[in-house]
Amino acid sequence: MPHSMKQKTKMKSLDLFAGAGGLSCGLQQAGFHPVLANELVSQYAKTYRQNHPNTEIVEGDIRLLCEKNLRQYLGIQEGGIDLIAGGPPCQGFSINAPIRTLDDPRNHLFKDFLRIVSAILPKAVLIENVPGIISLGRGTVVEQIYKELQAIGYTVSHKILFAGHYGIPQMRFRTIFIGIRYFKEKIEFPVPEYNAQAVANFTAAKELCFSIPPLFAQELKEPITVWKALSDLPEIENGNTQSPKEYAATPTNDYQRYLRTNCKELTAHYCSRISPINLERLNYIPQGGSWRDIPFDLLPAGLKKAKRSDHTRRYGRLHPNALCSTVLTKCDPHWGSFFHPTQNRIISVREAARIQSFPDNYQFSGNVTQQYEQIGNAVPPLLGRAIGKCIARMIGKARGASRQKERFWIPAFAGMTPEGASAENKAMGK
Repeated sequence: MPHSMKQKTKMKSLDLFAGAGGLSCGLQQAGFHPVLANELVSQYAKTYRQNHPNTEIVEGDIRLLCEKNLRQYLGIQEGGIDLIAGGPPCQGFSINAPIRTLDDPRNHLFKDFLRIVSAILPKAVLIENVPGIISLGRGTVVEQIYKELQAIGYTVSHKILFAGHYGIPQMRFRTIFIGIRYFKEKIEFPVPEYNAQAVANFTAAKELCFSIPPLFAQELKEPITVWKALSDLPEIENGNTQSPKEYAATPTNDYQRYLRTNCKELTAHYCSRISPINLERLNYIPQGGSWRDIPFDLLPAGLKKAKRSDHTRRYGRLHPNALCSTVLTKCDPHWGSFFHPTQNRIISVREAARIQSFPDNYQFSGNVTQQYEQIGNAVPPLLGRAIGKCIARMIGKARGASRQKERFWIPAFAGMTPEGASAENKAMGK
């Protein structure tokens, strides 16, 4: 048998709003091959290209991407692409956005995503966004997504998934829409694998999250904590600009073994410098502590006026046995818990990438600030993998049902006139 015949055929996918490629990274682990990706920001596209050399990158505004030309360029027929995936920019949907409005132009980019889906008609569609998309415009965005996908033959559902349930050491929630074409069953979402706990930072739509009953929790794996993710990395100084090349220890758990697969040398283990005043504040913050542990005289002016119950994660030092707060585009202590659990510095670029579940062989382009930003905006690869495996199973079910239908109907109606087939249908109650 030729070598190529031994290879399992990978499903083809497109990644729109691809960013640095976190979603593509995870979907590849689930058996999808991204044949084409679209990304607006040049630095993000450079990172994507560096890590996905066999994927065609279309760099530029998706609104200028002609869907007809795209279909011709790919040389595909209807159903020739297995999955179109992407996360239209979420800044306008975020609960952290100062103003959440449908008038924000970023909130209409999902329409361009759907425009391309309508032209390509893939077997499956995956849309990723923040929980805030659920309530935007009193649900009109969600309603529109359903309406447009259902009109072209997709069964659609959505759910809010928590990253910690899939082996990611982070307090991150994401809204996931899945559509499968010509699928008559209920849409499946990946069930939790890890007994990670979280308090949602949003009030609406909590019923869309998985809840884990106590009896079921006993069957799940222990959560991946900050220390499980970071303990094999060497110590570095505040503001270190050169990454050590050697690890401090051999992998101590399955998560570290996953991260270090196919990686011969440590990279990107450097961090932004924090100011002398923040270093002084950090001396007072214990593991799991926050701004509330800092003496009043050392607090930033804004936090001197804050209630003790507010801004619970600002100036936080990570606890080794807990999850990290959501990795943002800036690992700035003023916005979250980004101080290292045992060293007086913020987490490094590589540590942020590990908390997002990027493998250590994943490289980020640009300066340190740009690298943090790319990581913070990314879909955690392990979340993409869990969703991708679920979608692959449903595509298989839809394909199997279609083949079974063909085997049943074709012999039964062979040689019949349309009128005869219609009569047979009626007699069988179809």
